[in-house]
Amino acid sequence: MPVKAASSLEELKKLRKPIVNPNVAHKQSFTKVEKAAVWITDKVGTMGFFFIILIWTIVWLGWNIFAPKTLQFDPFPAFVLWLFISNMIQIFLMPLIMIGQNLQGRHSEYRAESDFEVNVKAEREIETILTHLENQNELILKIVSRICDDDNASKPQA
Repeated sequence: MPVKAASSLEELKKLRKPIVNPNVAHKQSFTKVEKAAVWITDKVGTMGFFFIILIWTIVWLGWNIFAPKTLQFDPFPAFVLWLFISNMIQIFLMPLIMIGQNLQGRHSEYRAESDFEVNVKAEREIETILTHLENQNELILKIVSRICDDDNASKPQA
């Protein structure tokens, strides 16, 4: 889609829109629930969360394998309670992470749209500058032509 160059600096200034930071605009568009979903998505996708789950699993399974039988609460080999809790964590986190990823994808779309607007604005400004330079070039050529004509007219003919 070609962009029409502004014919003057004033027209170019009228076409300017205020610059919007897509990162700020995106964060401000979140509801409280969406902010929570993105926060959880950011935290679950870290090595820290992985280590918490790993340590929890090792402690849980270790206790229920090596502790005295009277102190075990989820005895080996079944680990029914551990499996239940692990599955519940997965079931709750899976859609929540997908929601967070969708929100993060929306952020990418905002950034791409902002980049496009900047590119269109830059193209319009460049075309305006080029038009101005072409006009200046024509004026310079006319001035040089007049100077050359004046020099030729003032030189005595031999």
